[in-house]
Amino acid sequence: MPHLPKFESWLQHQQSDLLNTLVRGARAALSVQIFSAIAIYISQILLARWLGVTEYGIYDYAIALSLSLAFLAGLGLPTAVLRFIPKYQFEQDWRHLRGIIWGSWQQTLIASLITAIFSTIVLQWLSIHYRLEHSRSLIFGVWSVPLMALAILQQQIARAFQRITLAYAPYLIAYPLVLIAIAFIWQLHENLNSTEAIALSILSLLLVLLVQALLFYRELTTEISQAVPAYAIGQWWRVALPLMFLDGSSIVLSQTDTLMLGAMLGAKAVGIYSAALKTSLWVHFILTAVNAIFAPIIASLHAQGDRQGLQQLVSTIARWMFYPALAIAIGLIVFAVPVLQLFGTEFTAARGALIVLILGQLVNVGAGSVGYLLMMTGNQNPAASVMGISALVNVVLNLIGIHWLGIFGAALATAFSMMLWNVWLHAIVVKRLDVRPSILATFR
Repeated sequence: MPHLPKFESWLQHQQSDLLNTLVRGARAALSVQIFSAIAIYISQILLARWLGVTEYGIYDYAIALSLSLAFLAGLGLPTAVLRFIPKYQFEQDWRHLRGIIWGSWQQTLIASLITAIFSTIVLQWLSIHYRLEHSRSLIFGVWSVPLMALAILQQQIARAFQRITLAYAPYLIAYPLVLIAIAFIWQLHENLNSTEAIALSILSLLLVLLVQALLFYRELTTEISQAVPAYAIGQWWRVALPLMFLDGSSIVLSQTDTLMLGAMLGAKAVGIYSAALKTSLWVHFILTAVNAIFAPIIASLHAQGDRQGLQQLVSTIARWMFYPALAIAIGLIVFAVPVLQLFGTEFTAARGALIVLILGQLVNVGAGSVGYLLMMTGNQNPAASVMGISALVNVVLNLIGIHWLGIFGAALATAFSMMLWNVWLHAIVVKRLDVRPSILATFR
């Protein structure tokens, strides 16, 4: 991990327990992210080989749709708990702390069940009146929405408690490993298809979700577990609703390419493009690891009014993230064809799309943690506006790009939209917080 000894020396010099937490947490987060990136990538390679390009495309299309619905069904609560749980811990407000844990869980479950029911009705109607392709797989997929929504929420609750390994390991490591184990056993007896793969993914996620919940709730302190829950629903929703719009915009930005490719070009195009998209994510996994622990610390430094400390922190982290990402990006571009061949020979058609997506991810990493800087400092409303506009731009560009250039057009649209919102949010961070989080600022 580059610059880590220098970073630790600086933290010790500052004698800040809060920032020492960043080093410990980031180590755990980075370890989890490395293992999860490997586990998820291997699982996708194996599924692509077992299913074939078309069936894999159907599977990935259904999962993309379900994940989009799960984020919307979360109602912004996964991000809201990151704001309120540290606050209640600091104030030792155990009643509201227990209230937001249980209340967010119940509200997410209800909202996600309603979403799954409504989505099933819509898909059935489309199947009857418009002969929707692959409707059976899609319907199976939407019934994973409650589990996905709860998994996202539990991940953020554990993250707010600084339980980084428990937050990320179950969903990002255990889930793909369990899925591959079950799918492998199935594959020994008969060939796997997309519907069966989706059903097995639901079973795997259920098992992992139950174990994660059990481990988390068993380790709650007596003050929390025995407190009578208090619900500040109005206060929570005032924060959650803008965040729901922000989360919705983020998921549109991340899933539009896949969903529109499926609608316009079919499952095979989704399968080929998905290999490029998942490979490009290697570039930004360190950003994800740092964000896993960075968000609560942003809020703490901002609350203390320590702008200089926040600037030093984001500058160090910018160097910490960007150079490994740059090395990974160069390696993936040079070896794009053999890497894509791991999925199968047909997937090498995505080489051009992969290079474009990698460049977009480099800008994403280079801009720094701009989204969390705004969300954790009470500036979620302008961030939501930017993400909403960028999401609309992304839809329009994908519509044009896919029509004219196929999967390469989808990659161009996605990369440009990613660059747009990162540069725009960076400008807002500089203006509102007087902090410069990009890699370019570290050269000054």
